Amino acid sequence: MKTRKPSSFTASRLALSRVTRAAALGIAIAGASLAGNAQAAEVEVPANIKWTVPFGVGGGTDVWARFFSPWLSDYISGEPTIMIDNVPGGGSINGANLFAMRAKADGSNWLGTSASTQYPAMLDDRRVRYDYSEWTPILATPTGGVVYGQPSLGDTADAAIDALLSQPVKLAAQNPTGLELPVLIALDLLGADVQAVFGMRSRGEGRLAFERGEADIDFQTSSAYLSNVTPLVESGKAVPLFSLGLLDDDGKIVRDPAFPDLPTFNEVYQARHGEAPSGPAYEAFRKFFASGFALQKLIMVPRDTPQELVDAYRDAAREFVATDEFKQDAEAQLGPYTPVIGDVIQRHLEDAMSIDEATREWLAKWLEEKHNARI
Repeated sequence: MKTRKPSSFTASRLALSRVTRAAALGIAIAGASLAGNAQAAEVEVPANIKWTVPFGVGGGTDVWARFFSPWLSDYISGEPTIMIDNVPGGGSINGANLFAMRAKADGSNWLGTSASTQYPAMLDDRRVRYDYSEWTPILATPTGGVVYGQPSLGDTADAAIDALLSQPVKLAAQNPTGLELPVLIALDLLGADVQAVFGMRSRGEGRLAFERGEADIDFQTSSAYLSNVTPLVESGKAVPLFSLGLLDDDGKIVRDPAFPDLPTFNEVYQARHGEAPSGPAYEAFRKFFASGFALQKLIMVPRDTPQELVDAYRDAAREFVATDEFKQDAEAQLGPYTPVIGDVIQRHLEDAMSIDEATREWLAKWLEEKHNARI
């Protein structure tokens, strides 16, 4: 039994869609028979799929999975029942560990991951018992983020960045190895003297500290920025400085479609230093940005899952992602970001999750010296 249907699907349209697909399948089979060619049997999709979400009910990844599950169920051949299995604990590590140990490679087991699943693996967290090279991605959804400052720093981005680079500034943060990690690296690359105050229970708490004047700068992901920070900008209580950007299919960081008029960190760095960022610090930024933002949430299956099933899941995703109904429903949930599907994810993920020794050494030293954190 499905949890819900996409809001824009009516019963009559869904019935018509099924009749149409059935008719099309019948025509295709008849055509193949008339041609006298022996065709391979249609891919046998498991009737039930258990989708492990290593977070609690109601969290961001749980809401994301429950948004996608009816779309996937409706478009995958056979319309399998997709059951969300919440396994919280350890910031997603517990559920991911359990999936790595027990998941079957027959297409019946999926895992939903997030930045807090990717980062511990990249940082060699001793609790991690999973390896992303043992999984194959089906779909990824990106997000973006914006760094903004107090208007007391300056009433324009350029003036605020000038001030940011000439005096110590405070940022209310959760922890140095969480989602703020690439933001902290970016600010350090620019030359800012950031005094991070850790211990915030959420990015929302960090924003409230900013609103109270306890922090000079802040950072929010796209959805939170659009809903909570845009009113501050419009009322003159915050000045946007730069976005993190987005990855294109070739792995290049480009402007975020949610903030097309806002320069990326790369653009700001280039303007300030006269050259593109490079070196181990930038490599660390790029990789944690990719895994935490460009590929923030992922659907993964065990690596040995039959390729025909992987293809069936990816093809189903491509089909519904292209529909106007999905685009309308996804606007509130995903923002102006199109899900990434298939081999593009594989390339980006393999690049992001592989950290060379020079980058790792720089990161370990930087975390300890700047933020008193060890990996």
